[in-house]
Amino acid sequence: MGLSWENVVCMIIIITMGMFGESLASSLHKVGGSAGWTTLGNVDYQKWTSSDIFTPGDSLLFVYNTQFHNVKQVSRRDFLSCNATSALATYNSGSDTVALKTPGHYYFLCGFPGHCQAGQKLHVLVVTTTTPSPSLSPDPSPVPSPSTGSSPSPSPATASEDSAQNGAISFSLSLSTAMSGVVVFFVAFMFY
Repeated sequence: MGLSWENVVCMIIIITMGMFGESLASSLHKVGGSAGWTTLGNVDYQKWTSSDIFTPGDSLLFVYNTQFHNVKQVSRRDFLSCNATSALATYNSGSDTVALKTPGHYYFLCGFPGHCQAGQKLHVLVVTTTTPSPSLSPDPSPVPSPSTGSSPSPSPATASEDSAQNGAISFSLSLSTAMSGVVVFFVAFMFY
């Protein structure tokens, strides 16, 4: 029994979808690397963001002690003046994942008194291409999705951090994605 033209086209589409799964994988960026979201250790968040490229679908992971920190997404104006009183979104679980859904500028700071002024603030530029992140721009920050302060569960992602642990996460998720492509191929082959 031979394959019909429709079956061949369908199999090619399924195989292609499986192969593109790896290239469409988003990244999970742990803010501040191993130090996390803190005022201790003089973490340079601007330097941290300059070492990565952020694209739509990526997520930021803020890990911190809830007794001393929180995360507030703010406008550019509030970011520059360290004003946390009119936040666009507030996160306070100690392990918050924030999805970067659209291209644009995202601004975050710690709302605890003095922390933003001490450098605990973050500007992330989400781009659709692989261009380096420029300095602050007058573009408005994107409006976040509604937040109740709880952290949504992270989506499958590859880590883009320089630690060995996050490198292992990246490798295992890439391997997992590649294996899912192989499974899709074999399933498609079995049905046709």
